[in-house]
Amino acid sequence: MTIKDVAAHAGVAVSTVSRVLNNHPDVSAATRAKVMEAIRKLNYVPNNTARDLVAPQTDSIGVVVRGAENPFYTPIIHAIESVCEANGYTMVLHQIPVGAAEVVAAAELVRSKRLRGVILLGGRFDYTKEEGTSIGVPFVCCTNTNEFGDLAKDSFSSVSIDDIAEGKRATRMLVDHGHTKIALVIDSESDHSISQLRLDGYCQALQEAGIPFDPDLVVQTIDFTMGAAYEHMSALLDRRQDFTAVFCVADSMAIAVMKALHDHGRRVPEDVSVIAIDGIDISLYTTPTLTTLCQPQRRLGTEAVEVLLGVLNGTSGNRHIRIDTELRPGGTVAQAR
Repeated sequence: MTIKDVAAHAGVAVSTVSRVLNNHPDVSAATRAKVMEAIRKLNYVPNNTARDLVAPQTDSIGVVVRGAENPFYTPIIHAIESVCEANGYTMVLHQIPVGAAEVVAAAELVRSKRLRGVILLGGRFDYTKEEGTSIGVPFVCCTNTNEFGDLAKDSFSSVSIDDIAEGKRATRMLVDHGHTKIALVIDSESDHSISQLRLDGYCQALQEAGIPFDPDLVVQTIDFTMGAAYEHMSALLDRRQDFTAVFCVADSMAIAVMKALHDHGRRVPEDVSVIAIDGIDISLYTTPTLTTLCQPQRRLGTEAVEVLLGVLNGTSGNRHIRIDTELRPGGTVAQAR
């Protein structure tokens, strides 16, 4: 597979593919998306120079962060770096946009930097066997679990929370406070990622409580930005205000939802309770403080490195670790009136 094949598949010039691979800013979002989709479908990995191909491996571990602007990842990255250094490894950080192909970026980073292993932070949940093979070194998915992909469990490792169980737990907390009309704010119900999994947990909690599922209360923002969460929650509030609680799949979304509720004259938690999952620092400073299920960020990073080192050192095989969240009570959940 060559860069010419990618260009032909995407219907663009070879030079355009090259600019996309090198993150040049002079490529439109639509063209970039088309090229990245072609790269993903063709499982293309850029060629390296002969010098790179014969160079010895370094004592370096790569970390490919998809959506690096997300503040949730910062403590995880710091933990990864600390554990790498404590074990004589250097962390090589590579940040890519949300829509970029992390497997392609990881495979290129492995070859150009001669890495021993890779941690994929914030990646997709649907890697294929071919994509896993293309990376070429042991790798760990950190915060994602490949639920929707076809990778063999013994071919990679993962460290994450159980998104279905935690989505169910958050919803159940609202149900236990007497809420029966609970809105859900997600990216997309079919995103093959945390939204889809946490939606499953939400539905399970409702079903077990005997509460009918109302699809109109599922707010799909199509991205995880605060602006999108505010806009779509405002749209829901414009058409109905009978719900008494909201479960947001991310803290940042919940902060925007609280603003939308305030702007529509709805008090939190007196009129509407709000709960989320993440535990980012900024959610400590909302008024009232956001009630959330905190992911242990530093532990996620620490476990990811330790699992990878076990594979590299031959002391253990690939493993899949699930870590529980910790409830931060906050002040945004109250009994339904």
